[in-house]
Amino acid sequence: MYVPPAFSADRATVARLLADPGAADLVTMTADGMVATYLPVLHQPGTSGHGSLLGHVARANDQWRTPVVGEALVIVHGPDAYVSPSWYPSKAEHGRVVPTWDYLTAHVYGELVVHDDSDWTGALVRRLTDIHEAAGPRPWSVDDAPPAYVAAQLRAIVGIELVISRVEAKAKWSQNRPPADVEGVAQGLERTGHAVAAAAVRATSGANVPRRAAAPPGRLSRPR
Repeated sequence: MYVPPAFSADRATVARLLADPGAADLVTMTADGMVATYLPVLHQPGTSGHGSLLGHVARANDQWRTPVVGEALVIVHGPDAYVSPSWYPSKAEHGRVVPTWDYLTAHVYGELVVHDDSDWTGALVRRLTDIHEAAGPRPWSVDDAPPAYVAAQLRAIVGIELVISRVEAKAKWSQNRPPADVEGVAQGLERTGHAVAAAAVRATSGANVPRRAAAPPGRLSRPR
């Protein structure tokens, strides 16, 4: 990933993003070309290194059974939003401005391990369900479904684990703009319903001095 120094994400930002990755893109290179699947994942910390990303795919999806050439890649998406040049006060001064996109993302590389084991996938499905149902007034549980139905559903999926070898992350939050433009971006994002991205812009950017990224506290979810 191309990461200019001003947009380099620090360890704390990466840790928060991986702690709540939501859904991500699994990309593998095979002898027949590249294959990709969008799937929900969760991060499993390790006793050393970066830990693993865990998920599952449909058994009918050939990606899990096709040998991987080299490392596998999971692309994790944080908040992102379009930035209009009309939000920059400097537009009125000289007009030398263009549109851009602000975002947080991580490219996570490692070895892909397949878990064709219903106990493994069953435990993962319960963990994913508990995470994403937690905010609901009446959280759904796997145990709400008939056991035979659950067993049949688990036979239709295969677990995958990316044992992480390295992470490349980028937090682009208008750090390269003058302070007045930064605040203009934050206000523009708020007006267009991107409050999480606006908070990231304010938390990350300073007086036009390149700084390492610091994401705002709380869930790093994509604005809807």
